[in-house]
This record gives sequence, C-alpha cells and structure tokens, in this order.
Amino acid sequence: MKKFLLWLGVLLAIVFLFSYIIGCSVQSKVFKVRLNEVTRSVFYAPLYVAINQGFFADEGIELEITTGQGADKVMTAVLSGQADIGFMGPEASIYVYNQGQEDYAVNFAQLTKRDGSFLVAREPDPDFEWEKVRGKTIIGGRKGGVPLMTLEYVLKNKGLMPGKDVEVLTHIQFALMAGAFTGGEGDYVTLFEPVAAALEKEGTGFVVASVGAESGEIPYTVFSARKSYLEKNEEIIQKFTNAIYRGQCWVESHSPEEIAAAIKESFPDVDEEILAVVARRYKEIDAWAKNPVFTEESFARLQDVMEMAGELDKRAPYDKLVTNRFAEQAMEAQKQ
Repeated sequence: MKKFLLWLGVLLAIVFLFSYIIGCSVQSKVFKVRLNEVTRSVFYAPLYVAINQGFFADEGIELEITTGQGADKVMTAVLSGQADIGFMGPEASIYVYNQGQEDYAVNFAQLTKRDGSFLVAREPDPDFEWEKVRGKTIIGGRKGGVPLMTLEYVLKNKGLMPGKDVEVLTHIQFALMAGAFTGGEGDYVTLFEPVAAALEKEGTGFVVASVGAESGEIPYTVFSARKSYLEKNEEIIQKFTNAIYRGQCWVESHSPEEIAAAIKESFPDVDEEILAVVARRYKEIDAWAKNPVFTEESFARLQDVMEMAGELDKRAPYDKLVTNRFAEQAMEAQKQ
C-alpha cells in the first residue's frame, strides 16, 4: 500500500510538472505580426505608446514594422501578402472592394478620427484665414488619398474651389512634399507631424492652420487585414486590438509631455520637446479616437468626402468592410 501511494505521488507530481510546462509554453507563445504603417507620425501616438509601453508584448505579439509612405503602397503590401496588417486610411479598402477584389481588406480598429495634417506657410501668420490661400498654390498630396480629399473638402466649405480659386498640386509623392516646399515649390503645403514642427524649428515653414480642426470628425486611419487573414487569425487580431485600445486609453489619460516621453523611442531623431509640442497640437484638435470602434456614421461621412472629391463611383457596404467585434471585445475586457 505504501509503495502504491509512493508511485501515485510520483505520478501526480509528473502530471503537475507536465501541465505546468505545457501551460507556460502556451502563455509564452509569441505571435509574429508584420505591420505596414502609412507613415511615421506623432499623429499615430497611441500605436507607438502600445509598442513602447509593452502592451503588444503583454499580448504575446512581436511586431515587425515597415513604413509604406502612402495608403496605396500599404494596401499593395497587404494584398500581396507582404504585410499581415495594414495601417492606413480606410478609403483604400473601399477602392479595393469596388474593384471586385475577392479577398478584400476589412477594417477592424480605428485609431484617428480627424485629419492629422497642418497647413504650413512660408512665414508666420497668427491672423491666418483660409481666404488668404485664394490665388495661391498648395502642395496637397496624392490624388485619391484622404489627406488631399479632406483638404479639398475644407477648401470647398470655405468657398474656395480647387483648380479655380486655388491651385492644389497632386503630383508630388507624400514623402517628398516637405522637401519640395523647402525647395521653393508652392505657397503652402499640408504636412503631418513631426515634419511640420521640424520646419518651424528650421525657420523654413510655419503652421498656420489645422486641416482636421476645420474638416470635423472623419475615420482617418484604421487597421485593416485581408478577409482571409482575419478569418484564420482571430486570436491575433483580438490581441492586436487589445493592445491598441490600451494605447488609446493611455494617451487619453496622459499629458503631452508624458506622451512625448513614451513615444520617443519611435522618433529617435526628434527632440522630445518637439514631440511634446506636437502631441499637444493633436490633443487640442481631439485627433485620437478614444476607442477602436469604427462607426457606420463615420464610414458614411468618409464616403461623402470621397464623392465630393469625385473619387467614388459607388458606395461600398459598411457591413462588408468594417467589423467592430474585436474592438468591442477589447473594450469589454478592459472593464474587467
């Protein structure tokens, strides 16, 4: 009997040890995710906070990040399988769906809710009014992209018709816009941060207006994945969304200076003081979505802007291109 109990004890110890080892291996499982971001900007601070504060690591996600420099290039990377998740304007998913792509991109988490670009002039202008761009030239971005469409939307609402009252240049690549402006092209340029603040520090450009403050709320940048990837990797998408929501909550509850310190690692060549200035600008215009939910109302507003720009022949269905179940589950998990 004693021998039996001894062997039983040994057997149970082995079982417990084996269970512990299996449990640890499951808990330590790492999911590698290839993320292609549209550009590197303080505008996307919640993403970099989630990375640098370890929120992705907490979820067992190891990110490999590349920068596409344009939503068209990000979408190409996603559709070709070079990226698992794309971070870009949702207009790209509408174009792809309307072209008849079977394995189209589905938007599963929203990060920003306003245009993040600023109008930059050659001289300081504290009394700037949009009427001042009449008869001038603005470097506005890529045709078909949300930055250009939002700018044109603002201009039209101000009674300024692009191509008639103001010339908007669309032939310059996104990554080259600042260089073209400092090189002498255009009277104004629309730039994201921290590029605009860097020009101010150099004395070669000065922020005079926020496009996002004038345009109102719009689903500006979201996370997307091919329908097939999303269906096969629901656990990864959920964990990814959990990390993003934690980043959004962190940014909402912290100061510009704290945000600057948290994202500094993602901007090694930018002074932390400039990062704080930029973070304050984005806080002031309420640029960051407070949660990852992508509403039907905002999707409709985006398509309104696209139609006004003459870039949309037919509307795309919200229920096909947007899912909020991962966002809603992330929010529910945070309550617990």
